[in-house]
Amino acid sequence: MDRMLWVFGYGSLIWHPDFPVAERHVARLRDWHRSFCMRSIHHRGTVDDPGLVLALDRASGAHCDGVAFRVAPGFEEETLARLRERELISSAYLEEWLGVTLSDGREVVALAYVIDPAHDQYCGGLPLEEQAAIIASAKGGRGPNRDYLYSTAEHLGELGIADADLDWLSARVRLLSA
Repeated sequence: MDRMLWVFGYGSLIWHPDFPVAERHVARLRDWHRSFCMRSIHHRGTVDDPGLVLALDRASGAHCDGVAFRVAPGFEEETLARLRERELISSAYLEEWLGVTLSDGREVVALAYVIDPAHDQYCGGLPLEEQAAIIASAKGGRGPNRDYLYSTAEHLGELGIADADLDWLSARVRLLSA
């Protein structure tokens, strides 16, 4: 690649990018929102008992605050291959190049994985209480679904990124799991 590679993280990439990072900034993506709108049949659930994972769901006028990572020079191709292996395990995510605004005001184009609303793993619009019940009980290849929720909410909080739905879900899932 002959240009800088930026990757936008809004879920587990925030706390587990798993690629060499040259630069990271809190960033805003407009007209998308973070949502537990994808049934997880691999990492946080199974085919018989799907969990839920976060995805970017298109929503005009909304925004998602996350982290933009600039991949260390020389690791662009390796990073793309690793991200595709990790994120495109099913065809529910689509790879998109989207403009994001970094906390320092710069605008960059970043790779982001967004939900395909036509895919059968898409489940946008589930009530929060239903999401909490699913997340509290599901387990997959990377562990309990609730651990994914807790880690994401915790890291967003450390970055000063408010997400009322994730905060509510974290509190509710803790009650359901007690």
